[in-house]
Amino acid sequence: MMAMKTSKRMKEARAAVEPEKLYTPLEAMRLLKSLPSAKFDETVEVHFRLGVDPRKADQMIRGTTMLPHGTGKEMRVCVFAEGDKEKEARDAGADEVGSEELAKKIEGGWFDFDVCIATPDMMKVVGRLGRALGPRGLMPNPKAGTVTFDVGKAVTDAKAGKVEYRTDRNALVHMAIGKASFSEVDLLDNYGMVIDEIIKAKPASAKGRYIKSIAVTTTMGPGVYVDSSVVRDFMEESA
Repeated sequence: MMAMKTSKRMKEARAAVEPEKLYTPLEAMRLLKSLPSAKFDETVEVHFRLGVDPRKADQMIRGTTMLPHGTGKEMRVCVFAEGDKEKEARDAGADEVGSEELAKKIEGGWFDFDVCIATPDMMKVVGRLGRALGPRGLMPNPKAGTVTFDVGKAVTDAKAGKVEYRTDRNALVHMAIGKASFSEVDLLDNYGMVIDEIIKAKPASAKGRYIKSIAVTTTMGPGVYVDSSVVRDFMEESA
């Protein structure tokens, strides 16, 4: 099997990053924005390696947070609802709303959406879609606020930049925090919100070092390691 050839852009980007250095949050955002970019507005992501055991139910971290400046992506929202709740979802800007016919559409291979919301009474319909939605991270869940009768707010929040997070089996958490075109300040604002959220989500049963490492990256760029001890007052750097 032939190895993929590293592009000139990626070689330049990797050369600009000191692999052993722990950057401050501001340094990391400035570096990401200075790297040679791809031909599109790349997503900026943050990746946490946590000192938890996701095999234990009480250490499985999952939740949502609102990014002050959104993700920069236009979120496509699908809603399972009927009657007044269907109208409420459409009025809030949902891209697709339905029940049985929507379930059949998804069973047929349609996944043109980023968030799936359902009213509790619709979970009997959504339940059979677990194998299709689960692996894609699209299954509605009460803990994520995507199983609710308040579908109007759920749709509005999803459109405004509400992001869901959860630990994977390797105790990693991945989240988008904006676009490369965002200003340093906006990226830091979003990063700060995510840091606060992860700290608040620390399980009481977790022992030892909680945040083991943090890395930020762009869609097509190298990882930049951030000093995980800097979790407060870093916005003052950008003033």
